[in-house]
Parts: sequence; C-alpha cells; structure tokens
Amino acid sequence: MDLTTIAIMAEKVKENIEKVIVGKEETVDQLLVALISSGHVLLEDVPGTGKTLLAKSLAQSLSCSFKRIQFTPDLLPTDITGINFYNQKQGEFEFRPGPIFTNILLADEINRATPRTQSSLLESMEERQATIDGDTMQLVEPFIVVATQNPIESHGTFPLPEAQLDRFLLKINVGYPSKEEGIEILKRFKESNPLDQIEAVVSSEEIIEAQRLYSQVYVSDDMLFYIMDIVERTRIHPDIELGVSPRGSQALLKATQVYAILKGRDYVIPDDIKAMVKPVLGHRITLTPFMGRKNKQVDKTLDKLVNDIIVPTEKDLIKGTRK
Repeated sequence: MDLTTIAIMAEKVKENIEKVIVGKEETVDQLLVALISSGHVLLEDVPGTGKTLLAKSLAQSLSCSFKRIQFTPDLLPTDITGINFYNQKQGEFEFRPGPIFTNILLADEINRATPRTQSSLLESMEERQATIDGDTMQLVEPFIVVATQNPIESHGTFPLPEAQLDRFLLKINVGYPSKEEGIEILKRFKESNPLDQIEAVVSSEEIIEAQRLYSQVYVSDDMLFYIMDIVERTRIHPDIELGVSPRGSQALLKATQVYAILKGRDYVIPDDIKAMVKPVLGHRITLTPFMGRKNKQVDKTLDKLVNDIIVPTEKDLIKGTRK
C-alpha cells in the first residue's frame, strides 16, 4: 500500500457513507481524517441531526467489529471496561470483557454520563489499553472512539473535562441540512433506511496499514513553523484563557497529513492546515469568561487568529527555508 492507495481506499469509504448521509462532504472528510490517523472524534449538535447515523455508516463501511454504548447517568465504568465475576461452576474468577474491546466504539450521548464514567475512557483512548482490577489488557487494532454529544446547555448533561476533550483528535459540529438537502433526505428515507443496504468496502488490515503509512506525507519546515505559529498564538491571545497543548500541535500535524492525502497530495500545504484548525483546535482552547463558550465564538476567534498569521509562500512548500 502507498499514499495513492490510501486515497482510493478513503474515497471508497466516503462514497459508501454518502449513500446514507446527505450533503456532509466536509464532515465525512473529517471523520476519515480521524480514522486514518488513529484519532478519536467527537460529534456535537442538537438531537436528530444525524450524529449516530453518521457513526453507524462509518462502522458498516468497514470490515471491523462495532459496539455501541448508550451513555446514561446510571452507567458505571465497569459497564464500559468489563468485570471479573466469580464463576461458581468453574470455581474461579472469569473476565467478562466490556464493549470497549472492539474496533469501532460508538459512545452515544457521552455527556449524559457522570464524570466518573466518562473518565473510564481516558486510558483506553490515549494508550489503547484498559486496566481492570490491576490487570492491564491491550485493545484490538484498529481502535477508534466515535462519541456523540448534545450541546452543553441541554438538560441532563455533564460537560466533558478539558483532559478528556484533549483525547479527541477532532470535534465536529454536524449542523442542520439545507432545504435542498432536507428534501433529498426525505426522498432517501421515504421507503426504507439506506443504512441497511450498505456493506463493508474496506478491511481492518487495510485500515491498520493506512494508519502506519500516512505519516510518510511530507511536511516542510515552513509548514511546521506555520503550525507552531498558530499554536503559540493561542497561548498568548487576549481572548483565550487556555491555549493549545503540545498534544494539540501533534494532533494538528497528523490531521493535516491525512487531509493532504484526501486531497490527492503527498505533501502538506497551508490550506490543509487552515482546514483542520477549527476541528482539531476548537475544543482544545478555552475562551475568557467575557468571550463565553459558544462554538460560533470559538470559530470566530480561531478564524481571526489564523488570518493574522503570515502564510508561507508556495515556493517553500517542498523544501523549507524559513529560519
């Protein structure tokens, strides 16, 4: 497999998902970025905008195991990781694995669970392992969490702490469809659910190979400087209380490399970085209390921040010359 093959593979998955999802090309691209770069993704918007359907469409397009957890206030950490129970017939303890031992995990309405339960995902998302009763167990590959959440203002939700938000490579706001897209949705779902018709088009082995190879995408020194210019600006911006961490800068680099592949290139350009700034960094910054916490305000702040930074010239894309 090479970078061109990865692009072809991604296009097959995208076409499959778009048999179900209408008019969300950019959102699907971002979801593929997370998949190929081994990152987790958080889908946020009001109920009924297709978050769960999007996650299911991705899972059914892949020849991978898939499990879903419906997060509720009474969900316990062991409901996610699994438990050791005493088997009276065998006369010994036996491990019963939880749904986290899968390839694609859909954490539906993740912010409806208590912080204690939410935190049970942290080790698995970061280190691809789970510790149960002192025993550490490796998760299967590939492993990706696709979580959905309702806006924080919704009744009965618990805001995700910054430490857990930072584990998500991307946060995607799905949004409402346009009127034309809404009509197409009505037509498509009028007689049956197209999700029932789609089949897997990519194997787990192909995904693992793509996750191993995407880092071959060339990133010039100028692009690295540009990424760090953006990240460092978030740390000193007067409207931002908490800036982007080193983990966030690495996430931006990974995302831009995969995004370049999806756009048919084996090297990163400034437009790739700009396209990934809001989904990668938006949930990693905290605005000052005066600015508020609305997604639109975060996006406006990042847009202004990026527009104020000098963009590297095209002649330096392949061979970085900036000092």
